[in-house]
Amino acid sequence: MKLKFTKMQGLGNDFVVLDGINQSVALNQQQIRRLADRHFGIGCDQILLVEKAVGQADFRYRIFNADGGEVEQCGNGARCFVRYVHDHGLTGKREIRIETLSGVISPKLEMDGSITVNMGKPIFEPDKIPFMVEKQALTYQLELPAGPVTLSALSMGNPHAVRVVPDIESAPVETEGPLIEAHSRFPKHVNVGYVQVIDRKHIKLRVYERGAGETLACGTGACAAVVAGISLGLLDDRTVVSTKGGELSIGWGGNDEPVWMTGPAATVFEGEINL
Repeated sequence: MKLKFTKMQGLGNDFVVLDGINQSVALNQQQIRRLADRHFGIGCDQILLVEKAVGQADFRYRIFNADGGEVEQCGNGARCFVRYVHDHGLTGKREIRIETLSGVISPKLEMDGSITVNMGKPIFEPDKIPFMVEKQALTYQLELPAGPVTLSALSMGNPHAVRVVPDIESAPVETEGPLIEAHSRFPKHVNVGYVQVIDRKHIKLRVYERGAGETLACGTGACAAVVAGISLGLLDDRTVVSTKGGELSIGWGGNDEPVWMTGPAATVFEGEINL
């Protein structure tokens, strides 16, 4: 099976994008893992599949982690999705509606080439994250082998745990991150964000993503980090998020308001692979 693909990246968070409208794409988990493998395949954090919408949206958007599992949402991927459908002539609209497993999102291609995405409302109810806890709170204590840690928990269409740390460089992302990601109280696993507050309008962020490990950037992770910071009274309603791959601008008005994310997306190369 030969597949045409486009390699894209948003702040170094990289993707293999497949057109499921003009070619037949039916991949099993082993094939997805091979595509994502950086030695034997193309190499990426996630595979994005463009499909025809089932309902009234413009497109359907499916996301697969490097381990082959399908997930609900990806912010950096959403921006790459918009760039892809424009660059490949699949739409002329600057703002499109996209179906995802977690609902419909509405990204917009700005005049300067950046992409703004309405990421929807953050979800704090533990059973909807999902997070196994007796009652909802701003922060929670999670037991780990080395002792309890304090974190915020919420969903941006996918589950996130957010840890505020004094220094992002020494944060235990690679050691503690996997323990939180696979903790039994997160039945669908969780993305783990480590946040250093620089000031009320600027944070630094590292994210250990479920099914991928630490990535250079995470769009939904940036949204979750800012929402947690605002909820804790640490941040203003518009914040710059610095990741290893670059910067995102995240805004949230609180309460039932949606989260807005603005950032870049770029094509790296195109090709064809024989599976």
